[in-house]
Amino acid sequence: MTCQCCSGPTKRFGRFKNRNRIVQRYRCCKCGVTFSEGQPLDGVRVETAKAVQVVTLLAEGLGVRAISRITQLDQGTVLNVLETVGRHCAALLDTRVRNVKVEQVQIDEVFSFVNCLQASTSIDDQERGDQYLFLAMERNTKCILHWHVGKRNTDNAVEFIRGLKGRLTQDRFQLTSDGFAGYIGFRGAMFQTFRHQIDYGTEVKLFAANSARTVGKGKRREFPVVCQWIKRTPRIGNPVMRNLTVNHAERNNLSVRLFNKRFARKTICYSKTLENHKHSVALLVAHFNFCRVHSAIKATPAQAQGLTDHVWSVEELITATI
Repeated sequence: MTCQCCSGPTKRFGRFKNRNRIVQRYRCCKCGVTFSEGQPLDGVRVETAKAVQVVTLLAEGLGVRAISRITQLDQGTVLNVLETVGRHCAALLDTRVRNVKVEQVQIDEVFSFVNCLQASTSIDDQERGDQYLFLAMERNTKCILHWHVGKRNTDNAVEFIRGLKGRLTQDRFQLTSDGFAGYIGFRGAMFQTFRHQIDYGTEVKLFAANSARTVGKGKRREFPVVCQWIKRTPRIGNPVMRNLTVNHAERNNLSVRLFNKRFARKTICYSKTLENHKHSVALLVAHFNFCRVHSAIKATPAQAQGLTDHVWSVEELITATI
């Protein structure tokens, strides 16, 4: 048995009994890390097969209670797996997604809330209420380059864009966003981060009722709204106008709501703590990039971006060396 961290020699370090069998623990003679036989997650006494099953179900959009019923694990254990894997995935993304060469990047924000809606808490509460997921994706490879969770304000927009810049090469590229004020202008996140070293533009869409006869009449499902007009505006540099769109990022938002139960509308599966909300997002992004084959490119986004040369399994994802 070799150490999972440094591959050094190990020695036996006690045993414990779970509901299935007696599990041997080991301790590394080199770095002192302890781990269990057949248990890939530090601090969680779950065998590899069970951990892979829990992570797979989380990545497919099931809620914690449903996973607990299917796997016959306690809800606390499922949450412990989520926390451990979420931290591992966040560190993995921070390490692997670096010095990426891109051509067209689209960014957008996905609405969610933690614990309660914003109307039920104070405006200064940073841990509860409305929380937005800022996502940046490469248009051609579908790779999610960077993510950030926080309030939809200028401070978080600046932090998000600065984090995005740290993952890319210094080559000039085109970036498109919606009309959020936190990005635009000389005090906006784009100019404060990139200055004139980027081709940046915005796309704004107006959705309204089909005609004047249906305004304010009937239910929305009976009179669905349609896009009335689209306005594309170059902001910095010389962006190519025909590529100035956020349609691909908006389609990616649909995948977020499909594969993460915490983003599903009008359910009781919303996040109760901001920390677990971030863990679930990290797992979603890592699984989307490295494990999920995208139908449009017939490969994983990480493969298309050149970050890896094969499709990762869930077990490889949760045990990958950072």
